[in-house]
Amino acid sequence: MNDRKSETATAGVETPAPPRAADRILEVARDLFYREGIRAVGVDEIVRQAGVTKPSLYRSFSSKDELAASYLKAYEAEFWARFDEAVEAHPGDPRRQIVAFLSGVGKRASVDGYRGCGMTNAAVEYPERDHPARLVGENNKIELRGRLRRMAAEMGAADPATLGDGLLLLIEGAYISGQLFGSGGPAAAVAKNADLLIEASLSAK
Repeated sequence: MNDRKSETATAGVETPAPPRAADRILEVARDLFYREGIRAVGVDEIVRQAGVTKPSLYRSFSSKDELAASYLKAYEAEFWARFDEAVEAHPGDPRRQIVAFLSGVGKRASVDGYRGCGMTNAAVEYPERDHPARLVGENNKIELRGRLRRMAAEMGAADPATLGDGLLLLIEGAYISGQLFGSGGPAAAVAKNADLLIEASLSAK
């Protein structure tokens, strides 16, 4: 009787499907690529940790380069989600939007084990300007630079290009210094320094 009740109670519950091989591969690759660097990680290690075969990897991704680009596209999507979240939290106030975004950057960059921005790291690893992984990171930085300049103009900066570029330099500096110093390093103060830079730029009009 109890068994029949149990069967009835669970009859309408669907068991979650296991993750697709491509999803497992991408999840493992993302962790390894971020922690160890893209060039340092071989395909054999990825398939071993993902529990799949090498042919399975190449059915999902035509090459390691494509897998690296897919990892960075997912990484970039999360980057813009955090950026847009800060923008939406302070509608019509670009200064507070930038400070809010950089507060998050400062917190993440001050955690032990932080490895910087995956897209910046990829640009350093791949000097070839046409490499698929580098292109994802490079295009992200170009878009970010444009957004920061436009936000500087919305603030009323006399020289929005210079202010926008200064903010970009602070961001990239936080990514690198976070790896060098970890907790207690200068990256924790990136939002405060950005606000000081904005204040100085607006006062200079």
